[in-house]
Amino acid sequence: MGFDLESLSRAVAAHGRVTRVVIAATHGSCPRETGAAMLVWEDGQSGTIGGGALEYELARAAREQAVAVRLSRHALGPEMGQCCGGAVEVVSEVYDAGSLPQAETVVARPVSGPAAMPLSVKRLLATARNQGRPPEAQLLDGWMIEPVARPTREIWIWGAGHVGRALVSVLEPLPEVRITWVDTAPDRFPGEVPEGVTPLPAAEPARLVPHAPKDAHHLILTYSHALDLELCHQLLTHGFASAGLIGSATKWARFRKRLTALGHGPDQIDGIRCPIGDPSLGKHPQAIAVGVAAEILRNGAQTRLQQGKIA
Repeated sequence: MGFDLESLSRAVAAHGRVTRVVIAATHGSCPRETGAAMLVWEDGQSGTIGGGALEYELARAAREQAVAVRLSRHALGPEMGQCCGGAVEVVSEVYDAGSLPQAETVVARPVSGPAAMPLSVKRLLATARNQGRPPEAQLLDGWMIEPVARPTREIWIWGAGHVGRALVSVLEPLPEVRITWVDTAPDRFPGEVPEGVTPLPAAEPARLVPHAPKDAHHLILTYSHALDLELCHQLLTHGFASAGLIGSATKWARFRKRLTALGHGPDQIDGIRCPIGDPSLGKHPQAIAVGVAAEILRNGAQTRLQQGKIA
């Protein structure tokens, strides 16, 4: 969770005046966590702070907001009629092309109280720098502090067929991923590719493997078994954080033999997972995509837990 400067910049470029609404603090049971945000403009919005009455009312208020910054508190039960029973503090900030934040790691700004940075905020930012990791999103002594959102996973999707499109539709909204999408020609991609996805048409996709970061995650699901095999071969040579291949047990058994003949050892080959997703969910493209997304989220939560970022 973080301040998504890229999405805000794109929204401002497309719509002009945009209000960013972020959950600054939570008290008791609430639909979303601190740092959850949505962008609101005159005739639309993106992102979510939990849906329901709270989101509806705050989106309406954002379109009418006349001040640059507003901090408000909302009791979800008495005020909104929601069953959560908790309360949220919300920061709503209006942005345009001239007021976009200029920050690389942390966006810290006053939303109420003194404009001078309090000592508590200085200490928090200094501690975060010394520890080498950004602070958690929080409201502290009238200042809203949010780390700049950075993708933590580079995902390369090889193939723009039914499963590739399902994967993009499910994975693209996740804030922690950046997707590179590869296929053999421009007309293999849909007419509209999501803004956060980089399409790369290439007549010989395997030639792009050396350009992928060595810590990228790869999902191989092209229309050609020969191309799938070549991608597996090139990725085993290049290196990766993880790799998954769509296919049956029979396909994978044949691929293992061929990859062995190409000089890859069994431990290397075991680094490729086949099939991808959760087979118990079925073989529908969206079911495969849901299984893959669940695994990515699960692994991400485990990583954050190991790093001490969540309780």
